[in-house]
Amino acid sequence: QHPAEPSPGHPRNAPYPALEPLKSGLSAGQRDPKGGCSDPRSLCSPSCTAIPRNWTLDPAGDWHYRWISLMVLPILYNWVVLILRCCFPEVQEAHTGLWQALDGLSDALYLLDIAVHCHTGFLEDGILVRDISRTRRRYLGSWTFPWDVMAVLPTELLCLLPGVPRVPGVPAARANRCLRVPRLFEAFDRCETRTGWPNVFRMAKLMLYLLLGIHWHGCLYFALSAHLGLGVDPWVCPSSARPLRRYLHSFYFSTLVLTTVGDTPTPQREEELLFLTAGFLLAVLGFATITGSISTVIVNLSSASTAFYPDAGPVRRYLRAWGVGGRLAGRVVRWHQHLRAQRKLPAEWEVLQHLPRGLRAEVAASVHLEALRRVGLFRSWEHGVLRQLVLRLRPQVFGPGEFVCRRGDVGREMYFIREGRLAVVAEDGVTQLAVLGEGLYFGEISLINIKGNTAGNRRTANILSIGYSDLFCLGKEDLAEVLAEFPCARAAMEAKGRELLLRMGQLDTGAEAAALAAEAEARRRLQGLEVALEGLQTRAARLLAQLEASALRMALRVQRLEGRCCRCCGTGTGKEPRWGRGRRM
Repeated sequence: QHPAEPSPGHPRNAPYPALEPLKSGLSAGQRDPKGGCSDPRSLCSPSCTAIPRNWTLDPAGDWHYRWISLMVLPILYNWVVLILRCCFPEVQEAHTGLWQALDGLSDALYLLDIAVHCHTGFLEDGILVRDISRTRRRYLGSWTFPWDVMAVLPTELLCLLPGVPRVPGVPAARANRCLRVPRLFEAFDRCETRTGWPNVFRMAKLMLYLLLGIHWHGCLYFALSAHLGLGVDPWVCPSSARPLRRYLHSFYFSTLVLTTVGDTPTPQREEELLFLTAGFLLAVLGFATITGSISTVIVNLSSASTAFYPDAGPVRRYLRAWGVGGRLAGRVVRWHQHLRAQRKLPAEWEVLQHLPRGLRAEVAASVHLEALRRVGLFRSWEHGVLRQLVLRLRPQVFGPGEFVCRRGDVGREMYFIREGRLAVVAEDGVTQLAVLGEGLYFGEISLINIKGNTAGNRRTANILSIGYSDLFCLGKEDLAEVLAEFPCARAAMEAKGRELLLRMGQLDTGAEAAALAAEAEARRRLQGLEVALEGLQTRAARLLAQLEASALRMALRVQRLEGRCCRCCGTGTGKEPRWGRGRRM
């Protein structure tokens, strides 16, 4: 359609020349200062939002997903093997070369992951930023960078310094390698959004956490048993020449303790009592709760996800049933992934519908009021009005290369740009005529009645989302109610729309003049009819007053006649009438 000009205080204060090249915009071959690409073909292409000078990874792309999935292996290796090598020295000594090779490979992957972080793009205004310098500065300034550096520091070299006591079982010095667990959670979250069996994945993830907890508890149990003496009493691990036998016994013992099954030997020493008590407390506080409510957790996670985010499964099954897939199915999946990754909630009104209207307005205002105030049209409006208006707006998210509206379509709503950038493109769908940013609005020309508009209620331009765009949508009926309450806003909107229609050559001034003349004539005739109606009402009131006065006089006259008749007949006096006495005489 067309944008509205932002107010002078808005950061994007460039006027919109309708259907003309944007002078202050991006020309062909010019770099975007935010790191994007200025080529209209790449901006409007669904598969490319920017042309990088160096390699970068899309955080929502397949290669980034494959990499973080690969990073699960070294993280789990350190969490599983380090405690095993510390508590079972014979395992460490029997395969020293293997552990050194795996440790070196794990450290190399950790270092590569830091490099991947530096080359991972991020979204800004809904557009993927691929500029290496900006991605590097963003990563180095985040809390993740020092955490990753601490996780890869060669702390085991401290054992070689003179005067420093050698750490028994060198793997204990590599405990900092376990600090990369946030990357593990990120990989699990990403896999949960991409897998077709999210419930099965959640169950497997919970089982992994349980097994990892039992593994750590079993290794600590064996370390305590080795400290007290293997086989000295029934509670500790029995002495065995096979390390596998010792580990399996420790794992079995920990499973009995942490699952609160019981049937464990009675502890004999204070250390055994303390360890077993700590295990039971851990089981009561954590493991019993998790194992006893796995199904409830899965149901709650599914219901919460369904309440906030739409499910991509039905759409994918629908496309598969009709034999349509490939690129279109990929766009559907990427759209759902963007909603979850960026925490966009298109179904928020369904979540809030059970609340009272006042409380619903408070909740919606606390979430969207700041974004609504950035729209130039609403900056001068009162706070109470915006709180009511926010209930009429519906959030919508459009993906890269998706048309928000096309020229010639029937307009049923207007849009306010909350976040992202959109392009006004020519009929070829590639050539950019203007770029719309945050705080602008478009689509109102086809909703308001501008006299002389040759397009009527049809869209007058093609609006294409460059990246991911977060918009507010206002329906035609809601817009009519808002403009009826605020005539000044309606006049300003009509004036702006008339100016843009003149620039686009879609305003018939003759028809506008004829419509204005017809409206003036209709207004004059309406005023004449109102005057005539007022005169008729006055005459009708006068005639009604005369009729009531005549009826009153008639009623009084009838009453007097009745009184005379009563006196003549002697009614009510107890005497006979005169004519009766005369006859008797």
